Amino acid sequence: MEDERGPSLLDAIKDFSENASPVDFVIIAQHWEMFLTGIGYTLLIVTVSLIVGGALSLPLAVARAYRTPITSQIIWGYVYLFRGTPLLVQLYLIYYGSGQFRGELEAVGLWWIFKEPLWCTLIAFVLNTAAYTTEIFRGAIEAIPFGEVEAAKACGMSSRLRTRRIVLPNALRRALPAYSNEIIFMVHGSVVASTVTIVDILGAGRILNAKYYLAYEGFLAAAALYMILVLFITRGFKFWEKHWHAHLRPREV
Repeated sequence: MEDERGPSLLDAIKDFSENASPVDFVIIAQHWEMFLTGIGYTLLIVTVSLIVGGALSLPLAVARAYRTPITSQIIWGYVYLFRGTPLLVQLYLIYYGSGQFRGELEAVGLWWIFKEPLWCTLIAFVLNTAAYTTEIFRGAIEAIPFGEVEAAKACGMSSRLRTRRIVLPNALRRALPAYSNEIIFMVHGSVVASTVTIVDILGAGRILNAKYYLAYEGFLAAAALYMILVLFITRGFKFWEKHWHAHLRPREV
C-alpha cells in the first residue's frame, strides 16, 4: 500500500532551500561541525593573543608614558613597525619567512614552533595586538588628571605604589571603550589565519564554498557568526563600562 501522506516538514524545508531560497541554508546546517571547529580556532587565537598581548602591553605602555630613556624609543619603534604594516604581511613574514632560517631555528630548538601555522599565527597576533594596546594604554595613562597624581604624591606614595594603585586602575577604566574596539578588530582580523591553512570561521566558509562550488553561502554563514561574536563582545563591554564607571554617573538626590 502506497504512503498517501504528503512530504514531511523537513523535506519541504530542504526543497525550499535548494530550489526557492537564494541561500542554501540546509547545506550550511549540515556542516555545523566544521563551523563549530572554526569558531573554536577563532576564539582560541583571539583569546590567547589578547591575554598575552595585553600582559605585554602594560609595562610597555608605562615605559612609553613615563618616557623612560632609550627604552621608550625602542618601544616606539616596535609599535610603529607593527601598527604601520598590515597584519597579513606580518603573518606571512613569520610563517613563510621563518622557513628561510630553518637551520638556525633547528639549532636553537625553535623550529617546532615556526613550522606550525597555529604557533606562527599566535606570534603574529600577539605582537600586533600588543603594539596597538600599548598605544591605547599609553594614551589612557597620559589622560589621567594631574591632580590625582599630585594627591597620591602628597599622601607619600612611591612611584611604584602610585602606578599600581592610582595610575593603572584609572587608565584601565579610561581605556575600556578603545580596548573594546581593539578586541573587535582582532576578531575581524582573525580571518587572515585562514590564509595559512587554519580552519577558522572564514576558513570553514571557504571550504564549504569550494566543496560544493557555491558562490556565497559559506561567506554568509561566516559573516553571521562574526556578527554574533561581536554582539556578545559589545554587550559584555557595555556591562563592564556600566559597572566600572558607576562612580562617574550622577547620583540621585
